[in-house]
Amino acid sequence: MKINPMIDRVSDTASRELLAKAGLECIDTCFSRMDTQQNQCKFGKTGICCRICHMGPCRITKKSPLGVCGANADTIVARNYLREVVGGTSAHSDHGRHLVLRLKKVAQGQDHDYQIKDERALRKAARAYGIEETGRSRNDVALDLANLFLGEYMSQEEPLETLKLAPLKQQNTWQRQSVAPLGIDRMVVESMHRTTMGVDHDYMHLIYQAFRTALADGWGGSRIALIVADILFGTPEPVRSDANLGILREDTVNILVHGHEPELSEMMAVVVQDPEIKKAAAAVGAAGVTLAGICCTANEILMRHGIPIAGSFLQQELAIITGAVETMVIDVQCCMPSLPDVARSYHTEIVSTSDIAKTGGATHMAFDHDNAMASAKKLVIRAIDNFKNRDPDKVAIPGDKRAIIGGFSVDAIKYMLGGRFRGSFRPLNDAIISGRIKGVVGIVGCNNPKTQVDAYINQLTRTLIQQDVLVLKTGCAAIASGKQGMLLPEAALENAGPGLKEVCEAVGMPPVLHMGSCVDNARILEAATEIVLEGGLGDDLSQIPAVGVAPEWMSEKAIAIGTYFVASGIDVVLGQPFSIAGSDNVRNFLNHGAREHFGASFHECEDPEQAAGLIMQLLDEARKKLGIDQKAERKLFDMKDRRELNV
Repeated sequence: MKINPMIDRVSDTASRELLAKAGLECIDTCFSRMDTQQNQCKFGKTGICCRICHMGPCRITKKSPLGVCGANADTIVARNYLREVVGGTSAHSDHGRHLVLRLKKVAQGQDHDYQIKDERALRKAARAYGIEETGRSRNDVALDLANLFLGEYMSQEEPLETLKLAPLKQQNTWQRQSVAPLGIDRMVVESMHRTTMGVDHDYMHLIYQAFRTALADGWGGSRIALIVADILFGTPEPVRSDANLGILREDTVNILVHGHEPELSEMMAVVVQDPEIKKAAAAVGAAGVTLAGICCTANEILMRHGIPIAGSFLQQELAIITGAVETMVIDVQCCMPSLPDVARSYHTEIVSTSDIAKTGGATHMAFDHDNAMASAKKLVIRAIDNFKNRDPDKVAIPGDKRAIIGGFSVDAIKYMLGGRFRGSFRPLNDAIISGRIKGVVGIVGCNNPKTQVDAYINQLTRTLIQQDVLVLKTGCAAIASGKQGMLLPEAALENAGPGLKEVCEAVGMPPVLHMGSCVDNARILEAATEIVLEGGLGDDLSQIPAVGVAPEWMSEKAIAIGTYFVASGIDVVLGQPFSIAGSDNVRNFLNHGAREHFGASFHECEDPEQAAGLIMQLLDEARKKLGIDQKAERKLFDMKDRRELNV
């Protein structure tokens, strides 16, 4: 039997079934559209196409080494790289801004649908920023914190306060390299100015601005976003749920939330439990309402409510092709403009809800944040009313779904390692020092139809945990592991190496920890900082055995994330390279020279097994520099040994 090469581009059964259905029903998807883009522009792929001004577009070749203005390949590639970092930083940081403004309204008593759900997180954040909280009301503390965070966006002359959450030596590195960012908005505007025609032409100067701007994301906007989300919606704790398209049901109204901003999805999670909604669903012959998520919104509501995950970025069209989705509610980031085109073949309604993100062919119903409950209820009722339009002959829900556990915030990891009163990273540090765990690897990012979806992510994950590496995951990379059953403690027994298995059994944790959405990559930096502060593994992030990986990335956000990881001293392995190959100087600095300045660099590796070998080499080098490269055997202390400890 001949295998359809398009179907072969996905690795999970549910996606394969629905791609086959798409073919039979002549539905265009991102996978078929990939075929029409196979001869992608080599100038764009290598970063040497410049269309910043209208004397161009200019393309750099051996025969034409300079653009019309005289810009060479180094300048053009560095400018394009910086602009991509700006795009990613803007996305995550604007997400954070919206949450800060919501926190301010809650603190001022102007919002009756949202509230401060985690007062402990609020007061912890206040102390971290030097805000007096003892004896003060939570609203007063929240207002001071919200105003401080707004200042992080607007600051013109002072570095970000949030940088002080990093290890002191890390802060000194940023000061020494002159990359400590000022206000987030200033960094974005200044970067766009620098890359305008006729301004900044020095490729190293441009690269340093890229590092500065990315730090404004990772240690600014993204970190602020997760702090405020925890305050408003609750700090995530481990929660059990399911993942993949099999979570959809034929007998219920199915609503999918897709995008990145959690304000609407949080309210939807509350509304679907309303008895009035359940009664409305029964009135149209449905057994209830199934709410599920796509992409990073899925991770947000999984972490805090246990809402199931329908799929990752490249499953958004496939979800509609099941024929069983009444409404897909979209907001910002990663929502394909093709969704209304696919939905036209079914009864599904695509509803856009953000005033900064409209989609042609979608119904636009702006989410009213000031009347959030009523606005969310209106969307759910609309979906229930659409249930009658479902065509049973077009419904085909795959049976594939897997149990998952998500919700591993840093606080949850501390609790897991030491309980409520002794929670700390000490057991993890000890396991790394003893060699039972070789190191920590963060696997993050999107999917990309250029490669078989999820294959690189899952192969790399299996190989690393077999070699006693603890894996932290966010975004669609976490969803990929969930669909493979790798987010369960049982996976440690079946797949982990002996040292990691021992630790996972003792703690009762999976070998792969789901830490949230892509904005929650800042949680990985927070976890790495906790390792440093706990002691015994160096005094800055560049010394600990830790690596970041973006196996199947596709977004500008991934470029910003990778850049702030490297700027923070953590090596980053890319499953596919940035568009920088057109400049040897830019590529050499990012892949090699950055190590001398920040203690880390990028690495390009398109094969997962080669990537695993490279990662283990990087971890081993870090362990050797720390003097922990030899596995320490356990020693059972008798009373004499204990007395000699003199503690």
